[in-house]
Amino acid sequence: MTQAPPALLLGCIADDFTGATDLANNLVRAGMRVVQAIGVPSSPVPDADAVVVALKSRTIPAAEAVEQSLAALRWLRSQGCGQFYFKVCSTFDSTAAGNIGPVAEALLEELDAPFCCVTPAFPENGRTVYKGHLFVGDVLLSDSGMRNHPLTPMTDANLVRVLQAQSRGRVGLVPHEIVRGGAAPIHARIQQLQAQGLRFAIVDAIANDDLMHLGRALAGAPLVVAGSGVAIGLPQNHDLQPSSAAAALPPAQGARAIVSGSCSEATNRQVADFIARGGEAFVVDPLDIATGRDVAADALAWATLRLGAAPVLVYSSAEPDMVRGVQQRLGAGEAGAMVERTLAAIARGLVERGVGELVVAGGETSGAAVQALGVQLMRIGPQIDPGVPWCHAEATACGRSVHLALKSGNFGSPDFFSKAFGRNA
Repeated sequence: MTQAPPALLLGCIADDFTGATDLANNLVRAGMRVVQAIGVPSSPVPDADAVVVALKSRTIPAAEAVEQSLAALRWLRSQGCGQFYFKVCSTFDSTAAGNIGPVAEALLEELDAPFCCVTPAFPENGRTVYKGHLFVGDVLLSDSGMRNHPLTPMTDANLVRVLQAQSRGRVGLVPHEIVRGGAAPIHARIQQLQAQGLRFAIVDAIANDDLMHLGRALAGAPLVVAGSGVAIGLPQNHDLQPSSAAAALPPAQGARAIVSGSCSEATNRQVADFIARGGEAFVVDPLDIATGRDVAADALAWATLRLGAAPVLVYSSAEPDMVRGVQQRLGAGEAGAMVERTLAAIARGLVERGVGELVVAGGETSGAAVQALGVQLMRIGPQIDPGVPWCHAEATACGRSVHLALKSGNFGSPDFFSKAFGRNA
């Protein structure tokens, strides 16, 4: 008689692909064996403690985001998951229309749960929440580069106010003076807010210890809504400890390349650093794409002559003024979609030409790239920088396996592109 695989300890739904790997990375670091699925799987995923279902739902219409998220939740429930995690961006990317609030409320209703905690805090990566306000490094979210985001400009750092604008239920706060006291006072505050009829609570966190306290307090919570930071505090509830075995991947082979579509300040610095170190780079101009020129073919012809042990970079990153100029000429949605399609075609072409280690920068770009590659499942491996691990996957559209690093635009040190391949030896 065939023994059924053990029930999953944690089922996760991520609203973009890089956010999914960010979350999976933290779970692996804390001792969980994690598989990331690209979209809702059609069959069980074996040999894992947690599954992260990666959606591309952050900026689509809220009703579509809700529908996709509920489909993921229902599949995860069918796998016997005991707890669920809706992973949102560490800069809380959203608008007054959603999608964080509408999706979170739909998940709560599906689980018949009255309340959940919400925090994008990840102090290790410079994201902290204090008095309900989100800080990016040393500045408020509203003073960071996110104020210029082309799709979800974040001009308010008060997360209670931001989430309230997109939620039907009331939103409260678990302040830091309670969080630092440990799991018991956090749990008491949760019970108090729930008794008052609140639906959500933003939770302060300024250090990893705060997240460990919160993780223990959430041991019995049906749903957690958070960035990736809270993930470090959940495996302890299952007596799991950090282990290098959880991050083991097959050896990497093949040429090396980077495809970047993020316009964040962090990624712009990484592009500049890579080029300053002598790295070879090809820039994708959206206006060239708009003329009908086959920019993907041009980039692949350029790259084919250079592929090898030294990584090459294909990028469309740009400063905010340049991005706004392109959007004004082409429209924000069309400009973004054209670049995504082009970079995805380039990513697939690179793998078909022998690239075995591929870094992709930008959440939307990463989503388009893995879909073009035909990736369905990824095993999560060792960390490069906080929030960014190497992964191993079958690129079914290319007929070969590939090591991938899907980097959120805001993540990584300035030398990320240069050092990433040394972490995959």
